[in-house]
Amino acid sequence: MATLLLLSKRATAAEDVLPSLSLLNHKVQVVPAEASSLLEGPRVDALLLDARTDLAACRALCRVIQTTGKDLPLLVVVTEGGLTAMSSDWGFDDLVLDTAGPAEIEARLRLATTPAQGERDVIASGGVVIDEAGYAARLNGRQLDLTYTEFELLKYLVQHPGRVFSREQLLSDVWGYDYYGGTRTVDVHIRRLRAKLGPEHESIIGTVRNVGYRFVVKP
Repeated sequence: MATLLLLSKRATAAEDVLPSLSLLNHKVQVVPAEASSLLEGPRVDALLLDARTDLAACRALCRVIQTTGKDLPLLVVVTEGGLTAMSSDWGFDDLVLDTAGPAEIEARLRLATTPAQGERDVIASGGVVIDEAGYAARLNGRQLDLTYTEFELLKYLVQHPGRVFSREQLLSDVWGYDYYGGTRTVDVHIRRLRAKLGPEHESIIGTVRNVGYRFVVKP
């Protein structure tokens, strides 16, 4: 069981921010989203920041947290729509959607609170290098500026080179069973991902007509 500190401007209960958290056996204390809460708060294993609204203020608080000297994992809770505003300069350790199920929340908490051992987990295929621990992706040495979902989508495809996935499969495995959006969101993210890969490399994400998408390893 982990002890968690949830910083939120509006919520007074953890289930208001992350409903599935109430299904897990963790001790959660909700405090105002301000730096003083860290200085006066109890000893905890990780921080959760409610960033479902007022992203500018949450970003500023993330940066303040880095200056407090508190060496604690920071997980930011966001909505699907807020993912596009996320970037590495926020200084968080991980992101979790407010609709995430208990299994995903537990996995992310475990990853964040477990001390890193050994080398980073790196996946490489067809010129794409995925650094899971650093949440970074590179194409032929060029850093890709990806959103959280774009990163997870690219990682999933690279992990299964040549295998074709339907839109429904990708929704289930990348977005999770908790996601209730339509399959069109997959097409939108694939289009954005291809744009960031660039015209010379966009074809590494291939379309299989009437089926879905796959990662293409070129000879």
